[in-house]
This record gives sequence, structure tokens and C-alpha cells, in this order.
Amino acid sequence: MRLVVNGKFTAQRLTGVQRVAYELMRAVRSNSSADEIEVVVPSNAVASASPIDRQRQVPWLKGDLWEQIALPLATRGELLLSLCNSGPIFKRRHVVMVHDMAVYDTPHTFSWAFRTWYRVKFAMLLRHAPILLTVSAFSKSRICALLGADESRVRVVRPGADHFGRIVSDLSIVARLGLADVNYCVIVGSLDPRKNLQRVLAAVERLGHLHDVKFVVVGGANSRVFAQAATALDDGAATGARIVRAGYVSDGELKALYEHAACLAFPSLYEGFGLPPLEAMYCGCPAIVSTHPAVTEACGDAAMYCNAESIEDIAQKMALMLTDGALRAAYREKGLVHAHAKSWDRSARELMKILKGETYEAEPAIAVRSVA
Repeated sequence: MRLVVNGKFTAQRLTGVQRVAYELMRAVRSNSSADEIEVVVPSNAVASASPIDRQRQVPWLKGDLWEQIALPLATRGELLLSLCNSGPIFKRRHVVMVHDMAVYDTPHTFSWAFRTWYRVKFAMLLRHAPILLTVSAFSKSRICALLGADESRVRVVRPGADHFGRIVSDLSIVARLGLADVNYCVIVGSLDPRKNLQRVLAAVERLGHLHDVKFVVVGGANSRVFAQAATALDDGAATGARIVRAGYVSDGELKALYEHAACLAFPSLYEGFGLPPLEAMYCGCPAIVSTHPAVTEACGDAAMYCNAESIEDIAQKMALMLTDGALRAAYREKGLVHAHAKSWDRSARELMKILKGETYEAEPAIAVRSVA
């Protein structure tokens, strides 16, 4: 099978959707069923961002113009795989991975220009792509409901978490942020309003009795995309000495933070899948997460659940995890088992079977009720 991959992600910052593209292609490369795969990249691609050795550079244009004009011209007649929520809208023989329907479900969190362009793009991709991939049963249900896609055209390939097994911890961040021998909670995610940071910080204000605990906020914001971006950390709740602003961190730094943290707080209001809790659990960091369907699908019974719309409940669950050592140890063990079972090799095998038109048994979604 001859396959070319949309390599626009090789010129982008490594966030959730780019991580999925990179790790899927890395696993496919090591899979003997991948006969011939090539990544087509723009001129501003970062060489280390491509997991596939075979690359074809298409030097004309950049960004969306490269993806919509240069890429389809360079791949005429070839099967193209796009893994990052986007792709050339008039391309034939095109398989696209759409991670979520956030531009429909949470339109207020995006700029007008961004959500309008993506709504047009999704409608056109549905018309021309014979298969849509996605990362969870939840996202599949939203794609079918909002775009009118037949269920048979939308296939689920869930991400893995074992990429954190290859990452080397960078312990320097623990000392640099003053976290050595400190009990701390990691709060991870961009300042996208869907990540619910303002409620988490309000919950932290209610934990003043936990005098020796710190809260480490990891992530940033893209004001070109998010309509309400990044004022939360400048509010009074974020200025105290107990809040540590880490900003963007490397994979090695994030792994070190997870390994030494008491817990992760991830009460997200909306996700297509929810990879950060799995990454934290893989590193032995217990996770407190929301009951959003995609997050429960990803985490199963291995995480502690909270009501993401209740500041009081978020605070109570954080206090419980931070003060109860036995409970924390139990969630640590459950998380390790759960996350270490999520492999990118399995994801890659499912992807290749779909591309070859074979049937496969997808990992069943897990229905979860409220846990502790």
C-alpha cells in the first residue's frame, strides 16, 4: 500500500493533535504491515518532528495555504492521510482524523474566524474524504450528529500513552521551580477556557488550610485561536506564592513534574479524548478529572472524578487526594496499570487495518460512574 502523510504537523508546536500524529506514525514505521509510507512536509518543517525517514519537501507556501494548495497538487493520485483535524478540502483519496467537534460544541471558546473556517473545512472534508478517523466514541457520536456522517464512515483509533516510557525525566525543573521536597499538584492544559483553569484556581483559594501544598500550572494560550484566552493567571487567585507558573515545558520536564507530584488536576469541560491524564497516570501521578464522556472513556475507573462545574467539588477532591496517602497510593497503582495498557502499537495496527479496508475490533469504550 502506497500512503503519503500530511506533514503540516512537523512545522507546528507539539500539542495534543500533533502528538497523536507523531506517535501514530512512529508506531506505523515500526509495524511490518506498513509497506511504503512517506511524509510530505513544508519548507519550514522541523526535521526532528517527523517520525518517518522518507520525506518529500514541497517548498511552495506555508501554513493553511500550503495545506490547501501545495499539498494536494504534490499528492495528486496518491492516498493522503491527514491526522491533525485538518487537510486539503478538495483532495480526493483522502483519509482525515477529526479529533473533536469543539468548534460546534463550544463555539464561544474560539475566535469567529477560526470557528468559521473550521466549520467550512469539516463540511468539505466530509464531502470528499471516504473515511473520517477520530479518537473516541464520544467524538464519533458528535461527528455523526453534527455533520450528518454515516456511522460506517467514522472509525475510532484511540491514542496510546506509552510514549512517556521513552522520555527521559529532566529533574532540573523540580529544583528550578522550588519544588524539591514539596507536596504539589500539577494543573496541566492550555489556557483555553475549556480547560476550566479559572474554576481550578478558585478551588485553590478554598484550600488555604493546606499550608505546605503548591499548585503548578503547566501550559499556555494561543490568542489567535481562543476568544477568551489568557487572563486567568493574572487574576488575584494566581498571584500567591502557592501558585507556580511553569508555562510551556519540555516532555522531559513534564515527566519529572508528574513523577514527583501528589496528583494531577484535570477538570476539563470538553475534550475529544483526554491524553494528559493518561500521560500522568503512566508516570505514577494520580489524576483528578472531569466526568466529561471523552475523559471517562480514556480514564476508565483509574481516575478520581469531580464535577467540573463545581468549584466546591473540585476543591474537595483535590484536598482528599492531597491529604489521604492511602487513597493516593491506590489511585497511583490503578493508574499505572490502566495507562501502561494503552499502546501506540495497537493504535497503529488499527489504523493500518482501516486504511487497508480490513475490519477490526476496536477497544471497547468503558462506561464509568462517579468514583470517589
